[in-house]
Amino acid sequence: MQFARPVKKNSGVPIVPMIDILFILLIFFIVSTNFKRPRHQMEITLPTAKDLPTKTVMAEMSVLAIDAKGNVALEGAAVPEGLLSSYLEAWRKVNPNRDLEVEADEKAPFGKLVEIWGALHKLGIKVLPTRAKVSSPQP
Repeated sequence: MQFARPVKKNSGVPIVPMIDILFILLIFFIVSTNFKRPRHQMEITLPTAKDLPTKTVMAEMSVLAIDAKGNVALEGAAVPEGLLSSYLEAWRKVNPNRDLEVEADEKAPFGKLVEIWGALHKLGIKVLPTRAKVSSPQP
């Protein structure tokens, strides 16, 4: 005697129709894609600062540079450790109206930067914005 066996439903995901759909989408995207086209560029010569006439001379500026090892130079002269305040006082007496710009290497020790800013603040020296990534102070 033969018993009727229940038909098992396939519980898997039909792969063949998915491959067909993906293939159609791939063809659609390839056909509808706008590939980058070279743009026509005009050759132009931009003006430079030397081309602009000027009658005024910019004020001279002094530079206080700090390298990655923490060495300090004021206007190109090396400042010995611990004598920064006296060097800045002497500089202020010689150059009372000159601005000071601080150039610091990006790897300069933070403690040295704080020490320099403290000395500048204590002496009341006006400092222009600091520039970073200077390789070393000028000898």
